[in-house]
Amino acid sequence: MPGENLSRDEAHERAELLSVDAYEVELDLRSAVDEAEPEGGPRTFRSVTTVTFRAHRPGVTTFADLIAPSVNSVTLNGETLDPAAVFDGTRITLTGLAAENTLVVDANCAYSRTGEGMHRFVDPEDGEVYLYTQYEPADARRVYANFEQPDLKAPYRFRVTVPEGWQVWSNGAEESREAAAEGGTAVRFAETKPISTYITCVVAGPYHYVTDVYRRGDLEIPLGAMCRKGLAKHFDADDVFLVTKQGFDFFHDNFDFPYPFGKYDQAFVPEYNLGAMENPGMVTFREEYIFRGKVTRASYERRCNTILHEMAHMWFGDLVTMKWWDDLWLKESFADFMGSFSQVEATRFDQAWVTFANNRKAWAYRADQLPSTHPITADIRDLEDAKLNFDGITYAKGAAVLKQLVAYVGRDAFLEGARRYFKANAYGNTTLDDLLTVLGEVSGRDMAGWSRSWLQTAGVNALTPEVAYDAEGRIAELAVVQDGDELRPHRVGVGLYRAEAGALVRYARAEVDVAGARTAVAELAGAERPDLVLVNDEDLTYCKIRFDDGSLATLRKHLGDIADPLARALCWSALWNLTRDGLLPARDFVSLVLAFAGREGDVGVLQMLHAQARTAVTHYAAPAWREQGGRELAAGALHELRLAEPGSEHQLLWARFFAATATTEADHVLLEGLLDGTARIDGLDVDQELRWDLLEPLAAAGRADAARIDAELARDDTASGKRHSVRCLAARPSEAVKAQAWAAVVESDALSNALAEATIAGFQQPSQRALTAPYAPKYFEAVTRVWAERSIQIGMDVVRGLYPALQDSPATLEATDAWLAAHADAAPALRRLVLEARDDLARALRAQERDALAGV
Repeated sequence: MPGENLSRDEAHERAELLSVDAYEVELDLRSAVDEAEPEGGPRTFRSVTTVTFRAHRPGVTTFADLIAPSVNSVTLNGETLDPAAVFDGTRITLTGLAAENTLVVDANCAYSRTGEGMHRFVDPEDGEVYLYTQYEPADARRVYANFEQPDLKAPYRFRVTVPEGWQVWSNGAEESREAAAEGGTAVRFAETKPISTYITCVVAGPYHYVTDVYRRGDLEIPLGAMCRKGLAKHFDADDVFLVTKQGFDFFHDNFDFPYPFGKYDQAFVPEYNLGAMENPGMVTFREEYIFRGKVTRASYERRCNTILHEMAHMWFGDLVTMKWWDDLWLKESFADFMGSFSQVEATRFDQAWVTFANNRKAWAYRADQLPSTHPITADIRDLEDAKLNFDGITYAKGAAVLKQLVAYVGRDAFLEGARRYFKANAYGNTTLDDLLTVLGEVSGRDMAGWSRSWLQTAGVNALTPEVAYDAEGRIAELAVVQDGDELRPHRVGVGLYRAEAGALVRYARAEVDVAGARTAVAELAGAERPDLVLVNDEDLTYCKIRFDDGSLATLRKHLGDIADPLARALCWSALWNLTRDGLLPARDFVSLVLAFAGREGDVGVLQMLHAQARTAVTHYAAPAWREQGGRELAAGALHELRLAEPGSEHQLLWARFFAATATTEADHVLLEGLLDGTARIDGLDVDQELRWDLLEPLAAAGRADAARIDAELARDDTASGKRHSVRCLAARPSEAVKAQAWAAVVESDALSNALAEATIAGFQQPSQRALTAPYAPKYFEAVTRVWAERSIQIGMDVVRGLYPALQDSPATLEATDAWLAAHADAAPALRRLVLEARDDLARALRAQERDALAGV
């Protein structure tokens, strides 16, 4: 739609013209529970916005943002404007501005089913309706008229009318409530501090709500946590509050700036597109963080990390906000780093850096090797660019680089820089230079040079040990060789490991500043010959780790003997990067997983190994070996499942992995037995979530028909059960099923975001390559239209999820290249998504070639 994609230049120009003083937003959400669906258009709610603002050059023309089906009235400085003349569907033209202005917009805004704007969800379990808002980067304009850019901050007052019996929350604390005319309740909320549009929030509905309080000296923060009523029996709010309080202790200890936004509510909401969102005083999370069945410690660690990540945003992002999305990293990189940093120092998850090294950085390594890689400080031309840059570079690479920064300037200087940054820029907007200035002041380091190397260039370096030994077998010289387009300064640890009493343990270590192509580590000269040289020991920097031949040989035989969990995780991560880069055959990685994953003590690392092993077989193994590799994975998974301690987390993970890899008749018979109770594995609790894990592979194999899936849904007639059933139905190996699933996602917008995602996941089955092959050309015929017609979130899901990656042949690469050549003028964000998918496929084909050589 014209004007929907706001550009950086437009935002800069508007920020030069305007300052916003205040918003008054009135929303009437009583229509959410109307039984009758409207005819000929979307279900809507009334939105009335009053915004006061100043124009720095009176007489100028600008625009306000609003995406709405209709506008009832527009009034500027008391003058009534014709909506048909000034509103084009996305923007309201404002001409002849005075020095001081008041704009009132009365609109009918649409409820969302895509997780963007005011999302409306009907719980299939009890018919209750739940609402929540999600705006980042620019969907507040779907709920109320505004100036939708992060550097036009203002205080907000919300007044929300809701149906009888509902509760409602916003960023500010509730100030008053009264009975509304024609039924329902009108609730007024306290004025917020100056904040950006994208972090305003409303949550409404019959939520289950639990309260607590955080106290620290004279500071008292009311705490709340909520979820749907249907999840209340599973909601462990006590643990959510425990982590919340630990986080507040940590950030108050280290930031020296009291939490500035009053109350702190946390809502776990349905059909959420993200992990969470840092709305001040009203944080929203995906409800999958409420666990309906048994999960591992890794799941609780992930939730803890997310809670702390969002809390860090209260300072990095909410209190101090980037001027434009170029500096998105100013909030996301810091929050990602602080999530792990605070976990290790303040919670029971003191091994969070292991998870960071093995999981988060894998996301970064992939993103940083795509053709769309970009510097951490990115060039964000418009909102579509911004939406796609919530990626592994902005989050995980940025966090890894901040970890390198802490090693570079020191922890004390880093935190003192943060404290000065908050105090100097509270409730304002900043750029990179504002942060670098304070860090340079407190550290005495050359932050401009560091920034040029780490923040303003793209790509990942590989660090390889080069070792020479003397006649006595001691190290004559150990050097670190750096590869990459941009050679960077790295503060890096180099660890030497050897076998002692059946374990690989570190006996020597040195830290060195790596600079240029080759750096000698003088401190390790003369050390006894190691079995393993580990560059980036303790994971201080962001790089791909390589091994010398001797170290790689040691890992092939003794990877499971590495005693330190972080060192072991770093070795696994390095081996996976070698596999992705086509330097280690996929079958060799699978063999390492089968040999050593059963000894992996960290459940988060084990989960990652399971996912990587499946990817290795599905995408990186030579097609001629793929079936054998799948059988070996399933057999290995079943072996470890039977060996695992009954009732343990490891047993649960191996059960899920076995279900995901099951291929033979015997495998499927066992899955059926576990479902119907005729088979049993001692200690394995087949709860409802695990039942769905067991059922999907049976559906994909043609052993569970629609009636069987419907019967399972009858057992679990919940929102979660509905998503699982949709996925299982789409997984069935039938031409008619695939046609129906394709049409439901590509030809119709009737599905909600969550059900569209489930349908796509079920459609794409590695065992059904031939069945989905006809959809490869259909994909290229449809993507341009889908991108133009759907919201950006749904467009991203379709373009990424339905790319024919399983049609892994040069022909698919050629078809992709043909589409790119024919659509040079397509939306840059769409081209980026297709280019990324193409690059993943090209990488897979290179890895398959390497794996095929290993089979010769």
